[in-house]
Amino acid sequence: MSNPLLDFKDLPLFDQVRPEHVAPAMDELLGQADQALAAVTAPDFPADWNAIAKVLDVATERLGRAWGMVGHLNAVADTPELRAAYNEALPRVTEFWTRLGADEKLYAKYKAIAPAKLTPEQRQAHKNALRNFTLSGAELTGAAKERFAQIQERQAELSQKFSENALDATDAFAYYAAPEELDGVPPDVVQAARAAAEAEGKPGYKLTLKMPSYLPVMQFGHNRTLRERLYRAYVTRASDQGDPQFDNSALVREILALRQEEARLLGYRNFAEVSVVPKMADSPEQVVRFLRDLANRARPYALKDVEDMRRFAADQLGIADPQAWDWSYIAEKLKEERYSFSEQEVKQYFTAPKVLAGLFKIVETLFEVEIRKDYAPAWNPGVEFYRIERGGELVGQFYLDPSARTGKRGGAWMDDVRARWLRPDDGRLQTPIAHLVCNFAEGVDGKPALLTHDDVITLFHESGHGLHHMLTRVNERDVSGISGVEWDAVELPSQFMENFCWEWGVLKHMTAHVETGEPLPRELFDKMIAAKNFQSGLATLRQIEFALFDMLLHSEHDPAADFMPLLQQVRNEVSVLQPPPFNRMAHTFSHIFAGGYAAGYYSYKWAEVLSADAYAAFEETAGDDGMPSVQTGRKYRQAILEAGGSRPAMDSFKAFRGREPTLDALLRHQGMA
Repeated sequence: MSNPLLDFKDLPLFDQVRPEHVAPAMDELLGQADQALAAVTAPDFPADWNAIAKVLDVATERLGRAWGMVGHLNAVADTPELRAAYNEALPRVTEFWTRLGADEKLYAKYKAIAPAKLTPEQRQAHKNALRNFTLSGAELTGAAKERFAQIQERQAELSQKFSENALDATDAFAYYAAPEELDGVPPDVVQAARAAAEAEGKPGYKLTLKMPSYLPVMQFGHNRTLRERLYRAYVTRASDQGDPQFDNSALVREILALRQEEARLLGYRNFAEVSVVPKMADSPEQVVRFLRDLANRARPYALKDVEDMRRFAADQLGIADPQAWDWSYIAEKLKEERYSFSEQEVKQYFTAPKVLAGLFKIVETLFEVEIRKDYAPAWNPGVEFYRIERGGELVGQFYLDPSARTGKRGGAWMDDVRARWLRPDDGRLQTPIAHLVCNFAEGVDGKPALLTHDDVITLFHESGHGLHHMLTRVNERDVSGISGVEWDAVELPSQFMENFCWEWGVLKHMTAHVETGEPLPRELFDKMIAAKNFQSGLATLRQIEFALFDMLLHSEHDPAADFMPLLQQVRNEVSVLQPPPFNRMAHTFSHIFAGGYAAGYYSYKWAEVLSADAYAAFEETAGDDGMPSVQTGRKYRQAILEAGGSRPAMDSFKAFRGREPTLDALLRHQGMA
């Protein structure tokens, strides 16, 4: 049987992968990686960076790429068979990576490498590797080392189960609404709901908890009972308040206990201390101070936001006592009244093809590249593939998977398929490939998909991550692109790109009304700008609530205790809009329980400081037409995107701005200066 997971000649053969390919491919690749590890840790093998890379890194890179394919398919094309194959292989794959990271013989080889003989890129990768060995338990011995390995394997299982429960609880809900219940809901959403019900041979309109269905009902639906029904279902997903088979409560407690135990084994007081070691932040305490400082600055604005909504709800909407399921609706109606436009009106101008063309135009102009349609085998007919070139030379490629569907987990993300690497086995320069994944509504009745302005921002955000990965000029795999970049700086390029969604010079090229083809009127854009910082105080506090909960959960919380009281304590401190007691946000907080952001969710706020300050350089040098300066784009590309993880993020930031970042630009951008 030819196995597509073992074919590394060119692009991944996503369309050919079947569940039965997973086990034999992992057997083969884990066997090769084990042999490579045995070879480089033999006493007579030289402690030489390139020699180790040629044997071990080549084997582990193949394993990483194949397992990455399986993990990606598990996230975007989940089936019971694939899930079973993934879960069967997961413990073996985890065991190998854990053993590799803690191998004392390999650690000794790395320690014996003389940094003076390395290139600057290799020196940074070497420094990171020594740190990672320590954090992976390489200095542990005996029972402690064994226990550390068991913890890693169990954590991988629990995170995967957490993710599955969140997906299954989301997919399990459907409500078939009667037409009169959908008063106020946008026509394209109503059409999609009708089509979804028809596809199942059912009467009514199928509403789900996927964002393209859920959010428009919460924002625009006049029916309070319907909003309450959806809200309750949404905020109790995967919790003790919903279907018991999907309840994540016990998983969260066990994950927290294991992280605490892992930290103690490594000699730290708590997991938050472990988490900040490879980050820009110095300590959990510094992060907590940063979050509380920002909360204090945002609080007066947030209080005013809520006061305005309460008054408006009572005076204009007849809602005297607003509940949690009313706030999105009230906010939308207040915004419409105050700025004389609605998100629904704006959405008609953002057709997916036009937005994509506009995104490509700004990327091409700013970073001096060309983006072309390309071909690759994919996992779904809706997936597109592109190549990025500069001067006729291939720089990178990416898959774009834009639409929400059953079996695809929610949210949006960028992932790497392979990294830029001057391969040590054959001397070839391997170009990087990325996944850009979103969950937008699909087009209906032959019309293109319509994106909200928030969707547009999401697309630009993920493309920023993709550019960081693809535009790198670093040849050392472990520090090329996003690899080796401190986790709390990794959101800088993504949040930086969001700013362009508010520039007229950029936006006018990416809009065309779905019916008339007319571009977005300047008058409507001006209203959007006026509304840009609408409720930014509330939005800031919401992010700080998540980030502070995450940091305190991993630093001050006793894992044996219930975590809900801590969440309530954080809400009492930070939130100006208390959610109802049944709200179980933590139970689907995949970022920290299944996504690598544990004791790191603050990264979004910290990276906003970096990205706002970086973007200020473009504001300072923009042309009379408002278009960003190509010279500034080149400087940013070279200092930040091309450098990847080859030096500390602060060094890259200072290379671009000539100084350390300040809070000023962020507060100004969000109308809180």
